[in-house]
Amino acid sequence: MLNIIHQDKAIIVLDKPAGISVLHEGWNENALVLRKMLEDKFGRVWVVHRLDKVTSGVVVFARTAEAHRYLNTQFEQREVEKIYHAIVENVPEWNEYTTHHMLHANVGRKHRTVVDKNRGKQAETSFKIIKRWQDHAWIEARPKTGRTHQIRVHLSTSGFPIVADHLYGAEKTDLIPRAALHAQSLSIGHPSTKKRVTFTAPHPEDFSNLINKLDSLDP
Repeated sequence: MLNIIHQDKAIIVLDKPAGISVLHEGWNENALVLRKMLEDKFGRVWVVHRLDKVTSGVVVFARTAEAHRYLNTQFEQREVEKIYHAIVENVPEWNEYTTHHMLHANVGRKHRTVVDKNRGKQAETSFKIIKRWQDHAWIEARPKTGRTHQIRVHLSTSGFPIVADHLYGAEKTDLIPRAALHAQSLSIGHPSTKKRVTFTAPHPEDFSNLINKLDSLDP
């Protein structure tokens, strides 16, 4: 279950599968949680950032308090480069697009993030088209900030909800069982060497199958 991309004395980088939380959510103490799975195997780890439970891909954990502080500073100062891939409903006319909708998190019973000019926090995401189909598009997303559900909300608000992301307005579908969002790569300064390193995770099977289905429906 633990798909380790890289490990050393300072960090552990995982390819997180969809359906597993980084930290405990709710009251189910028996739920699979990445942090606990790692600590059962390696001892104490520090959470640096999170991916949504439904999102797959690259996530990094620190193995020391010093590494945790060093990585946290990079995230706070927006020095980390994150690239996500998403398959969305509808087809944008633009090839590249940047949105700055301000976001307010944890709203209502469903704990959604919403666009809110008054209470929201600054958020920026850049998008680029990778491929178009008749009714869908494959998009690269580069978030400059790290707000909860940022990419999901920015795409939905722009008229392009992520396929199967029902929390943010996507239609019911049998194409994929979860929101089609994947953390493709993460670029950080390594806490030990201070050199820039990039870690990548290939598309998981459900994401690749979705692309193949769309290719077959719209050759």
